Amino acid sequence: MDRWQAMKVFVHVADSRGFAEAARRLHMSPPAITRAISALEDQIGVRLLTRTTRSVKLTEAGRGYLDDCRRILADMADADAAAAGAHGNPTGTLTVTGSVLFGHMYVLPILLDYLDRFPAVTGRSLFVDRLVNIVEEGIDVAVRIGHLPDSGLSAIRVGSVRRVICGAPAYFETHDVPRSPADLIHHRIICPTGAWASPEWHFGPEGRTSVTVHPRLFCNTNEAAIAGAEQGWGLTRVLSYQVEPALAAGRLVTILDEHMEKPLPIHVVHAEGRRIAAKVRSFVDLAVDRLRANPLFRTA
Repeated sequence: MDRWQAMKVFVHVADSRGFAEAARRLHMSPPAITRAISALEDQIGVRLLTRTTRSVKLTEAGRGYLDDCRRILADMADADAAAAGAHGNPTGTLTVTGSVLFGHMYVLPILLDYLDRFPAVTGRSLFVDRLVNIVEEGIDVAVRIGHLPDSGLSAIRVGSVRRVICGAPAYFETHDVPRSPADLIHHRIICPTGAWASPEWHFGPEGRTSVTVHPRLFCNTNEAAIAGAEQGWGLTRVLSYQVEPALAAGRLVTILDEHMEKPLPIHVVHAEGRRIAAKVRSFVDLAVDRLRANPLFRTA
């Protein structure tokens, strides 16, 4: 019997406090269990168990060795599971979450490509502007923008975005361009009421300068706030990726760039560790590669 099997036998004997029960659990004969323990003790040169006619007890050395055996066997199980996940075929339902606009613009195209590559997987998206508890809500992968709290989740950084304040060229034909954050109090402000909404706007690398704005228009979606800015009604503050098409087309321009806060990181997050399922591993690999390749997130 090899060392791994002998250690497994030893753990079962210690847990069941008897040779007969261990033999039953392992579908082995009691004499085979006895031989395995004796061989293990001979190999390491120390007695692990004290046997009596009525019970089996761990020696002091046996108690320490039991903890080591449990750790080694768990590590081996993890290694087997990781190898199976790395080479297994993705199957089942894959649930992915992200914020609404980022999900529509960047996560959904990755998910569609992924489903084309792996026809045995069914996709499910949950794009919402709130922090989703991926464990409680059964989410496989999340793409999150912002600084992550300490947790047991696995997170891979793929880039960053920044907050920007923008307006339409037509707006600045009739309004002065703000030269400092304090100038914003003299301008029409359109404020989204989503996750990043706050009347107190922070500025500077550490966010130590703040200005309390007084919005004339509140919008429950970022799309509506951006549309209002594009029509020249006022200024809005959103994340850079949300207005990238409008900036590229010249429908909006950013202001006060030199006063803005540090960029916000983007992470691909999943709950599983080494025992990552094939469907999760393959999607994470694709998402990380695709998002890191986007120059918008490398230069933000």
